[in-house]
Amino acid sequence: MSSIYRFLPDGNVEILIDMNDTPQYIYDNATLKEIQACHHVWASGVRTEPISIPSGKDASMFIISCKKGMAYPFFPVPMNEISDCVVDADLLWGSDFNLLRERILENRHSPRKFQIAEDFLSKKFLSKMILNPCVEFAIDEIVQKPDQISLGNLNQKIGYSQKHFIDLFKRHVGVTPKAYLKIMRFQKAVSEIESHKKIDWTGISLDCGFYDQSHFINDFKLFSGFTPEEYTNRAIEFPNYIAVA
Repeated sequence: MSSIYRFLPDGNVEILIDMNDTPQYIYDNATLKEIQACHHVWASGVRTEPISIPSGKDASMFIISCKKGMAYPFFPVPMNEISDCVVDADLLWGSDFNLLRERILENRHSPRKFQIAEDFLSKKFLSKMILNPCVEFAIDEIVQKPDQISLGNLNQKIGYSQKHFIDLFKRHVGVTPKAYLKIMRFQKAVSEIESHKKIDWTGISLDCGFYDQSHFINDFKLFSGFTPEEYTNRAIEFPNYIAVA
């Protein structure tokens, strides 16, 4: 078995194009047994829990990463239908992305590969790239200021009823505003941990917007499977990637 890494929730949605023909596997977080095989092209929705994947050291991937909260125009289904899921591209877009993969494989020059992908996305999705201004505003506030934002105040600024805004946000982003805010606070904590040689856990929990240290520890363990101290005691080569096997 190749090395397995736990990839932590980061609020992103990605379309992954595998340049190799051998499948990539997803593993059960607890048992590390193979639970899903991914072939050629697949999409990964917003995650509220970690996912166990190969290390990627021998992989050759072309990854289309959408801006946070802005993937909705590229997908034929509401984003909450693929949250915490990895879905074969054929099930979402038919053969379109596999044809893109073939075109990318035919070109050896990296700059041309990016141009091919950009032209494809523009042609197929440009007419659909109309962002909901309320969702766009909310995402910007949550991503830029996760430690400061109050969802109640945000909802008042937007002007929708709480239920309508939650439903709208879930369709466009994949999860509720509260869940997405928790992910962004967790990501801020990961960045804080990486940048501090001496860690003050109480200070980090408050700086990242958590109610108290207990809430911080609970959310950190929910998103990573480890307590913050366990996370820092592991040899982590890249933030958000933890070797587990």
